[in-house]
Amino acid sequence: MRITFLTIFPESFSSFLSYPVIRRAVKNGLVDIGIVDIKEHADGCFRAIDDSPYGGGAGLLLRTDTLSAALASVKSPSSRTILLGPKGKRFSQKMAHELAGEEHIILIAGHYEGVDERFRSYVDDEISIGDYILTGGETAAITVAEAVIRLLEGALREPSPKEESFEDGILEHPQYTHPATFEGKS
Repeated sequence: MRITFLTIFPESFSSFLSYPVIRRAVKNGLVDIGIVDIKEHADGCFRAIDDSPYGGGAGLLLRTDTLSAALASVKSPSSRTILLGPKGKRFSQKMAHELAGEEHIILIAGHYEGVDERFRSYVDDEISIGDYILTGGETAAITVAEAVIRLLEGALREPSPKEESFEDGILEHPQYTHPATFEGKS
């Protein structure tokens, strides 16, 4: 499997790549991870990646010309392109399983007030990780990627991936470890 992140902050992914499960999955060839800096695909001497909305309004929008150029640099016929944003379908374990079966997913991290509406025609899906506001889509993209990677056969020790919360639509039972009694609780 291949996962490519499109972002204006590529440094956001350095700690994610050091997570033990992620690092092991990459090392063992289960997943190939790429990071594309959207700014590298901006034209002009100022390398503009964003602009104010037509008609006014607060914030900035990522430009569709720059986003589509960054996407075109990595997209292939087997790619599934996903924009992370608040208008998307709510991410779930079921979706994670679906995405784990893809050959290549491209996760596009939105920013600011979002993306130029015309860019949505370039993506296959939009996913939201919840009803709250983040500074950027990098955290959401990492969340989706981690949920997918841990489902790849060999990423986790068996039977861990099969006996987890949400695999059967319910939470796991309470679990305990040593010491047998702690502060009067057994």
